Amino acid sequence: MPLRIAFDLDGVLADMDAELIRQAEHLFGESVIRAIQQQPASGESAGRAAGAAADTAAKEGAAEPSADPEPVVLKLNLTSKQQRRLWKQVESIENFWETLKELEPGTIMRLARLAGERRWEIIFLTKRPRSAGATCQLQSQRWLVANGFPLPSVYVVQGSRGRIAAALGLDIVIDDRPENCLDVVVDSKARAVLVWRDDEKKLPGGAKRLGIAVVKTVAECLDVLEEIDAPVKEQPGIMDRVMRLLGLKEPAGVQSS
Repeated sequence: MPLRIAFDLDGVLADMDAELIRQAEHLFGESVIRAIQQQPASGESAGRAAGAAADTAAKEGAAEPSADPEPVVLKLNLTSKQQRRLWKQVESIENFWETLKELEPGTIMRLARLAGERRWEIIFLTKRPRSAGATCQLQSQRWLVANGFPLPSVYVVQGSRGRIAAALGLDIVIDDRPENCLDVVVDSKARAVLVWRDDEKKLPGGAKRLGIAVVKTVAECLDVLEEIDAPVKEQPGIMDRVMRLLGLKEPAGVQSS
């Protein structure tokens, strides 16, 4: 059977952070850039928090849907009033989500080619807020088409990524948020792949222990997916291949539903 794979958009394929920083700098001045540069420990704090959540989930076998906050907005050290103003600015920009850059140029085109060759079923997940112009779904579809993926399926999500993965019968979910990957391994039978471009020292300690695969780039993730789907004699099952190729063990204490 063909692989059923979900890709998150922002932070995985689309560079939302760079555009939010640009808009914040336009609204509040260069001080927002200095705020990011002066907060080297913020990623470590986030990592510790996600690691603690992972440990709790491992013990309890369940997880609440993540609130999915925007990390770059938190790093900017904006007040609540400034955050609201920033998102109002985003909402006012015509087709804002079509203005983003691709994080790894050419990767979406490669994904489209592989999906066609290997008959993969791809869905793109996002929790984008609205902006002026077309719906977030249509903007996201247009953006993917412009970057080389024809006829993309986009699902604007609410709630747990894991429950979505279970409902759609997904095999693999690729995301850049540890808490979203945790949702996947707890609430579904899908395997989660975390795209972690930050310092490895900031990686939540419980990620691999819970069976979350970690890659540095989407290109690396696609390399792994190609190996998983390579035609060989007496292939083990899809999930066994995922675990073997990524050097993972079954997560202890977490029951897939």
